Amino acid sequence: MRKKITIVGAGNVGASAAQVLCGRGYADLVLIDIVEGLPQGKALDMLQSGPLSGFNTNITGTNDYRDTAGSSLAVITSGIARKPGMSRDDLLLTNMKIVKDVVSNIVKYSPGCIIIVVTNPLDAMAQLALKISGLPRSKVIGMSGVLDSTRFRSFVATELGVSMEDVSALVLGGHGDAMVPFPRLASVGGIPLTELLSQEKIDSIVKRTVNAGAEIVALLKTGSAYYAPAAAIAEMVDSIILDQKRVLPCAVYLEGEYGINGLVVGVPARLGGEGVEKVLVVKLTGQEKEALDRSARGVKELVEIMKL
Repeated sequence: MRKKITIVGAGNVGASAAQVLCGRGYADLVLIDIVEGLPQGKALDMLQSGPLSGFNTNITGTNDYRDTAGSSLAVITSGIARKPGMSRDDLLLTNMKIVKDVVSNIVKYSPGCIIIVVTNPLDAMAQLALKISGLPRSKVIGMSGVLDSTRFRSFVATELGVSMEDVSALVLGGHGDAMVPFPRLASVGGIPLTELLSQEKIDSIVKRTVNAGAEIVALLKTGSAYYAPAAAIAEMVDSIILDQKRVLPCAVYLEGEYGINGLVVGVPARLGGEGVEKVLVVKLTGQEKEALDRSARGVKELVEIMKL
């Protein structure tokens, strides 16, 4: 029997992720949203692109969580999007209510599924999803570092005029203003980034990476990013559904790793068929550890507001 993936939220991020995953061909998709007709229409449109795009994925649009039953994996993108001048933290209380309802319904019909949380503020929403679902930490993962790292990589590649495939980078910590890009661990074709760019230029790229989401929001004026988030979702789903065991930066509930306990924070993790199979611990410099701790404190503040 083919696996089933549910995507909650048929807005720009959810629909874009569904379109990317349709082309993978390894699972059927369910696109669900509270707006009547929206997921049905988008799903039908994607289904009709199959003969031209060369995929045989069955995608269903629905407003009923019963149609999601038996999902191996669920991606939660639902929630209000960030608006100009709005921080991710401002989203907390509204999206908290949405995520509570979504997670409760997902685990009701697919009690053993893996959940990828995309809703912002991401780390806090992932921690909420973990609490509400009752699932082990290996099965509730936040999509943060993959997106932040690909932004870092794209800026480095553009600056140096090299293939993006040859750029490796790592962004840890909370998904937001307190994220922690690690230039020391970035490389281009195996060459340390610090040997290719001046410190001034690296600092500029780091700053742009931290503000990348806000930059797009300011340009769009009525929305937020969705192409890069969709690609980041697909990379995580690939690794889980195909048991690729990729090492990817994602938001995971920590139990002492990096000296952090009881919080969801972005760290490198091995993703496989069971979700998070291992958290990889990188030896950090004092300055890097301080930045990661500061980022974790920001997540803790949100968690305390939610009274988890």
